[in-house]
Amino acid sequence: MATTFEAVRAEALFASTLQSSESPASAEVRTAIAGMLRRIGIQGCAARVASEFGDHPDTAVARMAWALAQVRAAYPAKGSKVVRAIHALRAA
Repeated sequence: MATTFEAVRAEALFASTLQSSESPASAEVRTAIAGMLRRIGIQGCAARVASEFGDHPDTAVARMAWALAQVRAAYPAKGSKVVRAIHALRAA
C-alpha cells in the first residue's frame, strides 16, 4: 500500500516528461518529481493523472505502476532492507 508521500511523488513522476524507456537513475527520478511539484504543485499533478486515466486508461495504468516502482526505489522506506544495507556499508 502506498503512503501519502509515495502517492504524491508517483503522481508527480507520472505527470513529468521522464519516460520509462530512459531507464532513469534515482537522482533523475527525484529531480523530475521535485521539478513537477515546484512547477504545477500537488493538485496540478493529480489533475494530470486524472486526465490521463480518463483519456488513456490503457497506458495510464502501466505508467502509474512504473512511477510507483521508481518512487519506491528512489525513496526507500525507513528501516527497509535497502536502507539498512546502505547504513551498513557506510559504517564499514
